[in-house]
Amino acid sequence: MQKSGFMQPSLCRVTHSYPSPVISCIHEEPHVTEVSRITNPSSENTHQRSNVLKDLHISTQLLDGFLDLAKDNTSKDLETCGVLGAFLKEGTYYVTTLIIPKQDSTSNSCQAVNEEEIFAIQNEESLFPVGWIHTHPSQSCFMSSVDLHTQYSYQVMVPEAVAIVMAPTDTSKSYGFFRLSDPDGMNILRECQERGFHTHREPANGRSLYEECSSIYLNPNLRLEICDLRQ
Repeated sequence: MQKSGFMQPSLCRVTHSYPSPVISCIHEEPHVTEVSRITNPSSENTHQRSNVLKDLHISTQLLDGFLDLAKDNTSKDLETCGVLGAFLKEGTYYVTTLIIPKQDSTSNSCQAVNEEEIFAIQNEESLFPVGWIHTHPSQSCFMSSVDLHTQYSYQVMVPEAVAIVMAPTDTSKSYGFFRLSDPDGMNILRECQERGFHTHREPANGRSLYEECSSIYLNPNLRLEICDLRQ
């Protein structure tokens, strides 16, 4: 399955392609044994606690590729964010595109601007917005209240949407894959009208507002294209 070319090269130029710009999205002969599942270390019953979700495959190149593109901001203690685009095949999402939008950043926040450029790529390539990735350059690996609201905006569209947090200075946990708990966390965020950094009430049943994902797979056979719109 070959990906089609971009309609507006000046806007949607692919700046990085792994492992090659000429091979298909998934190798014709994938080495399934090399695919690594991301498990939830805190519980083995994630699927019992949240709705059953489709699996989501992510290129093994995505995390390091994103960190490399974010390193200038990280060195200045500024966050960087990106958007994950995937296609759906036989009940599984495959993330094949990482979009780095133009953005405004601080040490504890990151806001995409000119979002119509993101939508243009997603529409042209028929991609599902299956989540986002961002750095915590000097913080630990967790989801802030602002992150939770951002994740809600993705997860309400695609239940499988994931928030990837990269925390290069956290020596105990340098990255994490998170989702809002469903229905508990989703309901609380749906009702919250506050903006900026604030506290949320905890679910009455003792569950967490968000949880680590167990339906994520790191796939070395999956092609990844990175479109850096900041350039």
